[in-house]
Amino acid sequence: MGKMIRKNANSCNFCSFQIRGFAAQAASKPLRGSSDVHSTVLPNKLVVASAESTTPISRVSILFNAGSRNENYDNLGTTHVLRAAAGLTTKGSTTFAITRNIQQIGGNLSVTSDREVIAYTLEVTPNHLDTGLKFLQDVATGQVFKPWELDETATRLREDLARIPGQVRAMDLLHRAAFRSALGNSIFCPKHQIGRISPGTLQHYVASNFTTNRTAVVGVGIDHNTLCGYAQNLPIDSGAGKENSSPFVGGTEARLDRGGQWAHVAIATQGEGWNTNPKEALAYHVLQYAAGVGPWTKRGNNNGIIGKAITGTLGEKPFGFGAFNATYSDTGLFGFILSAEARDAGKAIEAAVKTLRSGSLTSDDIARGKAQFRNDFLYWVENGENLAVDLGAQAALCRSVLSPAQIVAEIDAISASDVNAVAKKVASGKLSLAAVGNLATVPHVDQL
Repeated sequence: MGKMIRKNANSCNFCSFQIRGFAAQAASKPLRGSSDVHSTVLPNKLVVASAESTTPISRVSILFNAGSRNENYDNLGTTHVLRAAAGLTTKGSTTFAITRNIQQIGGNLSVTSDREVIAYTLEVTPNHLDTGLKFLQDVATGQVFKPWELDETATRLREDLARIPGQVRAMDLLHRAAFRSALGNSIFCPKHQIGRISPGTLQHYVASNFTTNRTAVVGVGIDHNTLCGYAQNLPIDSGAGKENSSPFVGGTEARLDRGGQWAHVAIATQGEGWNTNPKEALAYHVLQYAAGVGPWTKRGNNNGIIGKAITGTLGEKPFGFGAFNATYSDTGLFGFILSAEARDAGKAIEAAVKTLRSGSLTSDDIARGKAQFRNDFLYWVENGENLAVDLGAQAALCRSVLSPAQIVAEIDAISASDVNAVAKKVASGKLSLAAVGNLATVPHVDQL
């Protein structure tokens, strides 16, 4: 049965990633057998990208470069409210009509957002695309934000906040500590803002950020010319909108002491952005896998250099660990997130930071990290939904796209010296720390 899904995007999935910005480089020769990827920049500066697919489901996304980094102090939480309000009455359809018609065609209409992008996505069989695309357009571009309907989203917002896991909260706080504003803005609405974001505030945010220069339309399993025609007729105003820079601060921390048995800690230094230095950003991804993204096999051991260091310190004691590389259009964060019992957290953090600061990698570490990154990416884009996410991120943030085969070629071109160079940057970079839970043994950032 069709449904409307609202998802809270987050940055703490240890083993997944989004490839953004490789289109800023010269295109490599595609590998034989790869799917064709097409891209077009329309006269109004809207970017259209599509990929062929043999799956029986077509996916179309309308993406806006309008994530939470574009919020200011007065409208913090706006993007969370936009997620919650998706599917409410629009200029062309009522809530009932949207829900009923998507159900009738067996489709899914979902909304996700992160710190840079809001994406409205339709999934439906090809024979029902025409119907589904009408309601995708309504939901993404025809919002009216009726006050009595918005009032009903308050409960959903509170439920979202109540369900945030400790690891996700730690990552959210880490961004606040590392960037303060812009990329430091939470993807969740602050409690004090629930019920305070008015229809006028939402309309102003949409008008300022949902513009053609900040929009991409991507599709998987849909004809490219058909998609271009659809995108050309979307009722989106032209304009570039405001760019919101987000300099890395570092040497900062954010702590939320909640007691309990566990401590969830995220520590990172500055990474690299896809649009500023895409090759170096890619090298950080290889370093992430060399550091360790958790067990690579079911019930396996942590085989990265940091994971091994923590295992050597804690032995059989329980813990969860994953290195991460949060890469944005103009900057990034590289580090790790760790969950451990409160009494062991301090020792685990000490071992992890010592290894992070060593800047030492063997050729085997780099080869393993590169192979795992390459394979994980290929597994990721085998799924049509993930391929649409990848194309959408590239199109929205970099304004052009590379195919998976071209990206794999760029991964293969990363050398050991490239990875060692970013490892040395990490070793000397200023750290930021965020911690949630029982923080009795968690050190402060100036003690690392």
